[in-house]
Amino acid sequence: MSLSDGRSELLQRYVEEVGVAMEALGLPRMWGRVFGALLVADPPEQTAEQLAATLQASRGSISQATRFLEQSSLIERVRQPGARKDAFRNRPGAWSALLRRRLEGIDALAALAARGLDLLDRAEPEVRRGLLEMRDSMAFFAREYPRFLARWERARDDEAGS
Repeated sequence: MSLSDGRSELLQRYVEEVGVAMEALGLPRMWGRVFGALLVADPPEQTAEQLAATLQASRGSISQATRFLEQSSLIERVRQPGARKDAFRNRPGAWSALLRRRLEGIDALAALAARGLDLLDRAEPEVRRGLLEMRDSMAFFAREYPRFLARWERARDDEAGS
């Protein structure tokens, strides 16, 4: 990817904005910058070296960011025919995959709340309040989240078919 064409400054600003937005969500800015760079990359597949050059970042920070983004299902590693190095690109269906992983986290939190309530089965209501709130909210999201996700996927598929 080259950000040296006529849109260079706008693209660089956009990449930085993605970094700042992800930082506001509690993630390292570099992870957002890598993600942002891949969102606007042309060609869509970029090696770690290309990302490091584009972002003027160390190879180590690019490696750390791509590892996280890959584990989060936002990007994927691709092997280009004849290439000696892997490249990265935005993963098709990334947002659905990310939301499905969040549902797993919701289920895990619900199970933790239930375990905590079992441990405090004879405790005063005020002591159990936080765990009850956690259990109830996670149970709600565990019920509603799959419906929300299914609606999103239907809408996405309907739009793609138009």
